[in-house]
Amino acid sequence: MAREDNRRGRDREETPEFADRLVAINRVSKTVKGGKRFGFAALVVVGDQKGRVGFGKGKAKEVPEAIRKATEQAKRKMIRVPLREGRTLHHDIEGRHGAGKVIMRTAPQGTGIIAGGPMRAVFEMLGVQDVVAKSQGSQNPYNMIRATIDGLTKEASPRLVAQRRGKKVSDILPKTDAAPAAEAAEA
Repeated sequence: MAREDNRRGRDREETPEFADRLVAINRVSKTVKGGKRFGFAALVVVGDQKGRVGFGKGKAKEVPEAIRKATEQAKRKMIRVPLREGRTLHHDIEGRHGAGKVIMRTAPQGTGIIAGGPMRAVFEMLGVQDVVAKSQGSQNPYNMIRATIDGLTKEASPRLVAQRRGKKVSDILPKTDAAPAAEAAEA
């Protein structure tokens, strides 16, 4: 009985609850001898809203099957992104894919997600609450999502940078001068 409970618990840990967002659905056709055969291509973004996100695309004759295939692929191709205070990015990032270029900037609390279409879906599934993003170049949703994911993979937390350099996190972060602020308050 105990072993059975452990197995169920382990399965639950391996497949945490993911949210998914359908970004685009295209009707595609194949011309054959008797006419045209129509199918559907779906683009889906999946995330746990706690720092993990992935995207996938699927093609099938029916829309629900295309969405299911895209969701499965997105769950397999997930990446982990370090977030500052669980709400924004650690630093400004630029991502590219093909002709698509995106710029993502950190934002103070209360800013919200200022991003267009496909980028907004990625940030919502990632769990980012405050970010300012701009897409330049390609408006193709596939390229925009790939460029966004490319930029997010370049994100480095202060802990990772400190570990790579063999220093402490306090040595990496900029020092805030509390003494000049205290002197200004006294005057």
